[in-house]
Amino acid sequence: MNSLLTNTTTTIFHAQSTHHFKHSIPTLKASVSPQETNVTSASRRKIFITTFLATSLAQVQQSPPALAENWGVRSFIWERFFEPDLSPEDSVARIRQTAEGLHSIRNMLETMSWRYVIFYIRLKQSYLSKDLKIAMSTLPKGRWNEYVELANVLVENMAKLDQYVRSPKVYESYLYYEKTLKAIDDVVTYLA
Repeated sequence: MNSLLTNTTTTIFHAQSTHHFKHSIPTLKASVSPQETNVTSASRRKIFITTFLATSLAQVQQSPPALAENWGVRSFIWERFFEPDLSPEDSVARIRQTAEGLHSIRNMLETMSWRYVIFYIRLKQSYLSKDLKIAMSTLPKGRWNEYVELANVLVENMAKLDQYVRSPKVYESYLYYEKTLKAIDDVVTYLA
């Protein structure tokens, strides 16, 4: 019995990890014969080449880019402080463009998108007075007084429009929008 107690040899059982299962992915074989593979790759090549040629020809045949204007929204600070003034013809063109733009914001007024209307009006106001002064040089001196009156009415109406759009008072905004359109149309026709 004593020997049973003193024999302290322990038996270590090791896990038998000799069984490795190989999980192989079954190979998939296409049901397409080699001749059909050549046909599909040829049709893919045709599609690729056709698409490539069509897009490259479309780029070659596209209309020439529009002539760059001498003004723009992104360069407002540069134009305002560092660039020389526009020529009188460019100022007249920008006044015409402003008139077209003011006609196009009617939808924003009808949907009461006041924020966008305020932004647009202030942007146009910021250079319109300068353009009106420069455009005056295209007129003969005898017509300056009438032009100054028309330009003053336009500037006053735009200031009132800005004020009422900021408030926002709907009826007054529409009223001064219409007055501004009439005033800028009068200026454009006077410059024409």
